[in-house]
Amino acid sequence: MSVAILGAGAFGTALACALGQVTLWTRDADHARDMADTRENTRRLPGIPLPGEVQITHDLAGIDAQTLLLAMPMQAMRGFLHDHGTVLQDRVLVACSKGVDLDVLLGPVGVIRQNLPDARAALLTGPSFAHDIARGLPTALTLACEDPELGMALQQELSTNALRLYRNTDVTGAELGGALKNVIAIAAGMVIGADMGESARAALMARGYAEMQRLALALGAQADTLAGLSGLGDLILTCGSEKSRNFRYGLALGSGAEFDTTTTVEGAATARAVARLAQEHGIDMPITRMVAAMIEGYLTVTEARDALLARPLTEE
Repeated sequence: MSVAILGAGAFGTALACALGQVTLWTRDADHARDMADTRENTRRLPGIPLPGEVQITHDLAGIDAQTLLLAMPMQAMRGFLHDHGTVLQDRVLVACSKGVDLDVLLGPVGVIRQNLPDARAALLTGPSFAHDIARGLPTALTLACEDPELGMALQQELSTNALRLYRNTDVTGAELGGALKNVIAIAAGMVIGADMGESARAALMARGYAEMQRLALALGAQADTLAGLSGLGDLILTCGSEKSRNFRYGLALGSGAEFDTTTTVEGAATARAVARLAQEHGIDMPITRMVAAMIEGYLTVTEARDALLARPLTEE
């Protein structure tokens, strides 16, 4: 297998544990040495041993793998591609990020194409927690690639007994499903954090899913994609578990608790980006708009709740 994972956060490390014979790259030389010495990513995925066949490096130029999994935060991807485009040319680039770039309003594959127009790009997304993947627990993900032949090759290359990949050529739908569910997960966390109850969370998820569909379909996505792993499946996972960073962030916002600012919360930037995207396309997304306003400090939880409940009564 000629695969390298660029980014040694929790998800990148989990993929390395699942795939085994890969190279795991981190930009931090000290981090690389620590992982090589301890055979564990104590910073991001403590308690999970790295397989012996996983190679650790901080030398990006020395990686000769043809398939590169970009396991980095969405908001960092554009800068990384810009800085390292020469090294990344002529490789297969599989984005493992979920979100919408705050500046250019593109998803991960869109950002790859903008910076490396000739790249062969794909997206790995879907309902998954890093600890589950790393421990070898059964997980199913979407592999979205517009090139069917490349998608089939990647599916074979990246699937394991426990990690099952389903192919999809609807990259737009897979991108938006993974991005938008994070925004709704923040809102679901707010509901629980503010003690509004489980019934309110269920309603929030259903109406949030309707928002996801409205924007995605308007941008050319397929309804089946949103109803699959990268949309509904991921929404269910992240709206119902405190393992989700987006849900935990929403809990903190809803309850007024402190939140670790060093934790990456992709949905926070995505909410602001999607609110702009929806406005540009004339798409009504009230939950997303309220989440963005709360993150930016324009609304309190009570004000957001009251505004949503005051909306006109309509058909579902």
